[in-house]
Amino acid sequence: MALPILANDAARRLFLDRHALIEPPTGPARGADLLALIRRLGFVQVDSVNTVERAHHMILWSRRQSYRPANLTPLLERDRLLFEHWTHDASVIPTEFFGHWKLRFARDARSIKERWTGWQGEAFHDRIEDVLAHVRATGPVGSGDVGGDEARAGGGWWNWHPSKTALEYLWHTGEISVCHRRNFAKQFDLTERVHPAEHAEPAPSEAETIDWACNAALDRLGFATSGDLAAFWATVGPEEAKAWCAAAQKRGAIVEIAVEGADGRTRRCYARPDILEVAATVAEPANRVRILSPFDPALRDRTRAERLFGFVYRIEIFVPEPKRRYGYYVFPVMERDRIIGRIDAKAIRAEGRLAVRAFWPEPGVAMGAGRRARLEAELGRLARFAGCAEVALSPGWLRPAGTLP
Repeated sequence: MALPILANDAARRLFLDRHALIEPPTGPARGADLLALIRRLGFVQVDSVNTVERAHHMILWSRRQSYRPANLTPLLERDRLLFEHWTHDASVIPTEFFGHWKLRFARDARSIKERWTGWQGEAFHDRIEDVLAHVRATGPVGSGDVGGDEARAGGGWWNWHPSKTALEYLWHTGEISVCHRRNFAKQFDLTERVHPAEHAEPAPSEAETIDWACNAALDRLGFATSGDLAAFWATVGPEEAKAWCAAAQKRGAIVEIAVEGADGRTRRCYARPDILEVAATVAEPANRVRILSPFDPALRDRTRAERLFGFVYRIEIFVPEPKRRYGYYVFPVMERDRIIGRIDAKAIRAEGRLAVRAFWPEPGVAMGAGRRARLEAELGRLARFAGCAEVALSPGWLRPAGTLP
């Protein structure tokens, strides 16, 4: 029997709707409204890249342009309605999901020590209890507050001294939690002090967390393979997600469909039984341009972005010298429900300007007066968000369609 087909335009719109990128980026973006947005996304990746603004702030701004970085702090540091931990990378996550991270804590406690020994060596093993005792006695602490007698190897973001490694191990395994950041550096305290109620709650069973994680991932993606479900939170294993899909399909909770890609080819995915009807109700996308973070959850999976949008956004390495062809410092640009190009922009705050070196339209994208005006309006909004008074366009910044950085 032929599978139901979700056409590419409907698939793009449904996917973007689940990622809060269909409606206009207007409305309140603080307190309960901001928490609801993050809950809708599931998590927001945290990253230190600050070419224009840090990744988590840009992700939220692109969806609610009244958002400002100070809006996030009360939810994280005062009200504790968000916590910071790992999905595929460091992320802020609604604290109501904290119980399901206990499975990850337990699994990481078994696996990380072995993996990190090959990476960082064995010296951190003997520091784990000492570092935990130090946090218990004096917390909050950061990596600079532990291991004062240890040599600091230079030259690498991931080149940790043994006590720093022990501190990170304790965070990954749930013994300590991020209580705040100081100049973007994590400060830790005991989890029982940062999230006392959630720490005290019994952990859900393994089966309960797997069921929650797969359901929650599917509802946030709209359609997915079992591998997509496993990768969403990066907590459930591929075989566990595959088994969940088989059981959910058997009981009628999900169905298989064929999702059409930008190139016309289809791929088998799982979705809710009413997916075609739901997709038909998605509103028309807002007629405006948005500049997205390279870490945006809608584009995080580069293979999926290429399949769904025809947008190639990978880091390529050239020899003899490694070089980023495009990646973290070149921002994707979306119009309505399509990616129309990528832009090189940098906030030079000391001079009060957003410097735009180049915009590369995607193949077939014509930069008429209307589209150019929408792009320049978005650059103006981005400049204000970054605290810049003006947009400085370099000579020749608008490149021919289809050229690459």
